[in-house]
Amino acid sequence: MTAAAALKLTCATCGQSNRVPVLRLSEAPKCGSCGEALVDGRVADLDAATHDKVTRGDGLPVLVDYWAPWCGPCRMMAPEFAKAARALVPDVRLMKLNTEDHPGVSARAGIRGIPALILYRGGREVARLAGARPAAEIIAFIRQNGAA
Repeated sequence: MTAAAALKLTCATCGQSNRVPVLRLSEAPKCGSCGEALVDGRVADLDAATHDKVTRGDGLPVLVDYWAPWCGPCRMMAPEFAKAARALVPDVRLMKLNTEDHPGVSARAGIRGIPALILYRGGREVARLAGARPAAEIIAFIRQNGAA
């Protein structure tokens, strides 16, 4: 990649698209609109509109955890998912979508059980993984599918 190469990243907070130079990904770039971090190793919560923008057009691979607050395994996996997010920064963004709040999105994604992890790259689904997993398995899943 050239020094001028840039990726499009959608801000999980405001939904704004941002162009980020590839060479600056490790410098915790911020959204040009709201100032929130775009790539900082934290798990971002998605709404329906932002989910669609991120999964269809972001320049980095995105792993989305489809979960619900009433789901015990989902809550148990949350710290492991966060640990994986910190380990994979700046190569992959990890995000969550509450299926209770956004049933239409989970239906479109074909979610039949939670927690469900779907890896997106280049605007399409690459792979999925069902069930609660420790951070090491989440990281291995992403690497096996060529996203990190």
